[in-house]
Amino acid sequence: MRQFKRSERIGSQILRDVQRLLEPECSANLKFLVTFTDVEVSEDLRYATIFYSVLGDEKEKKEAARFLAHIRGRVQSDLGEQLRLKNTPTIKFKFDPSIERGVRIEQLLNEISRKNES
Repeated sequence: MRQFKRSERIGSQILRDVQRLLEPECSANLKFLVTFTDVEVSEDLRYATIFYSVLGDEKEKKEAARFLAHIRGRVQSDLGEQLRLKNTPTIKFKFDPSIERGVRIEQLLNEISRKNES
């Protein structure tokens, strides 16, 4: 049986908290969907990288990055209250292109399928 590291458990909790706290806030403040996909926490629990995805153009990705940078301090404070750790991890947001790549691959496969049918 696999033993989960403490950093993985805390990362999972941060992801749940961020999804619960920020997805509604992003929906209210941005005109496009922002999805939080993963969190990586350093072994010493001092740093956490929160990955997010935006299905949109470059302008929307930049707008999401600005918005998340603007609220980073408050989000870190909110997470500190939720996690109840001795030290709250310093967070940063990072764009995750994996969903975008998946959508593109699906489009290409659909194109190939349509060409093979004709």
